[in-house]
Amino acid sequence: MEIAINYWAVLMGGIASMIVGGLWYGPLFGKIWQRESGITDEMMAGAKTKGVAKSYIFMFIFALISTYILAHFIAIQEVTSIAGALSLALWAWLGFQVPIHIGSVLWDMKSMKLFMINALYSIVTLMISGIIIVSML
Repeated sequence: MEIAINYWAVLMGGIASMIVGGLWYGPLFGKIWQRESGITDEMMAGAKTKGVAKSYIFMFIFALISTYILAHFIAIQEVTSIAGALSLALWAWLGFQVPIHIGSVLWDMKSMKLFMINALYSIVTLMISGIIIVSML
């Protein structure tokens, strides 16, 4: 079975993920995320002076991988509607990402608030990527 992947959609999904991340961990929830993560202003300033380009590059690569895999699932399931993409994104998030995110609460002693910030970021980016993918079919 040959699976057709729209690489432009994957690229757009990866870019969207980075934009959402910048907003999510910046003006929307940045201060709460920083506090709940135990990251001080000094640590943030130190990260900025070291340069974060490498981190952004790696994050973008993984955003592309995630979007590509979602596009693959959408193609295999023959999803063609936004509702179908949202449903698939929800199930993928619930089955694969929530169990990983909850580990930070159970084992790293992180708060449920931090779990919610990170887990909801994941579902939002998956859903936006899913919408982009099916919109570009």
